[in-house]
Amino acid sequence: MSIEANYQVAKKQYEQWGIDVDAALEKLKQVPISIHCWQGDDITGFEVEERELSGGIDVTGNYPGKATTPEQLRNDIEKALSLIPGKHRINLHAIYAETNGGKVDRDQLEPKHFQNWIDWAKEHDLGLDFNPTLFSHPKAEDGLTLSHPDKEIRDFWIRHCKASRRIAEHMGKELGTPALTNIWIPDGYKDIPSDRLTPRKRLKESLDEIYADQIDERYNLDAVESKLFGIGSEAYVVGSHEFYMGYALKNNKLCLLDSGHYHPTEMVSNKISSLLLFSDKVALHVSRPVRWDSDHVITLDDELKEIGLEIVRNDALDKVMIGLDFFDASINRVAAWTIGTRNMVKALLYALLMPNDQLRTYQDEGNFTDRLAVLEEFKTYPFGYIWDYYCQEMNVPSGMDWLKDVREYEETELSKR
Repeated sequence: MSIEANYQVAKKQYEQWGIDVDAALEKLKQVPISIHCWQGDDITGFEVEERELSGGIDVTGNYPGKATTPEQLRNDIEKALSLIPGKHRINLHAIYAETNGGKVDRDQLEPKHFQNWIDWAKEHDLGLDFNPTLFSHPKAEDGLTLSHPDKEIRDFWIRHCKASRRIAEHMGKELGTPALTNIWIPDGYKDIPSDRLTPRKRLKESLDEIYADQIDERYNLDAVESKLFGIGSEAYVVGSHEFYMGYALKNNKLCLLDSGHYHPTEMVSNKISSLLLFSDKVALHVSRPVRWDSDHVITLDDELKEIGLEIVRNDALDKVMIGLDFFDASINRVAAWTIGTRNMVKALLYALLMPNDQLRTYQDEGNFTDRLAVLEEFKTYPFGYIWDYYCQEMNVPSGMDWLKDVREYEETELSKR
């Protein structure tokens, strides 16, 4: 049977539950995913001075074809986008500045250093998001930045974050869609600290100074991102979830939830509804932790499906800003983007095709038998037929056809690097 014929069969099965499949696909088309640029070059960036990766981050593998120039990275992203249904965004770190061979330290970065990215985004009708880079730098070699006891070092990173917000504001103004500027820092201690309060006090004061600069919210939105622990900060992280959630809610900033930044038994899907009650918007970095914050390529596992369900059944597709954050150098990097982003879109589609209202009614009535029976039944519904049709409608390969395109790109482009 053809993709169209399979779609019609599946559509009738879902419609028996009152699910408007065509409407679900129209909704899905409107949801942008912020795709992280750093999967393509293993978070190397384009600074003049090459620096080793630090800050509790680790990229493993040496698959050939890593992007080493801005042009290569943008070409690779374009290839991945051609295989992913929908219109999306690209998330940049400050280390992806282009300085024409000149040395520009991070506190001196300006919008002009990202003009090539802006022009490229305009050409491809993409939004951009941004992150100051507070790792892999001599002034972060001891694992402390905005909470550092040395005021001179703190001030350097404060200037960098201020510059980043101005860059993001410029991006938002140029592209007509606000950039999300997300602050994550590696600050913490390897062993149990003797003073937990003072570093957090310094971090709060640093953030207050950063956000004292007036930035137009029509063009820039601010987010802060927590972490449980990292390499070299196993015992204590200054920017904990409790710290940033409190700071974000009190100061009208977005609390960004990274699905790899919590205890292994903590699920980001369980946190979304709580934050939606107290914040107009919530930001996500969707990753896949394996035993620790390992940032594996996301798969269509139970947690990813539950994240999609929490967004959809709470009518929050326009309230949750979905970004990705994984990096794997052991597989083809374009394939990593493609697999992970397609899975994020699949999770949203899966949620849009669930009888969420009926399941909510069962729960409110205490009818947990029917609720569980329906949940299990839908696991074998012909979701794949709907997905293939959506890909076809969005002019991207359906099924496994995308992998052939990646292999051809590897042969013609990646293998020659």
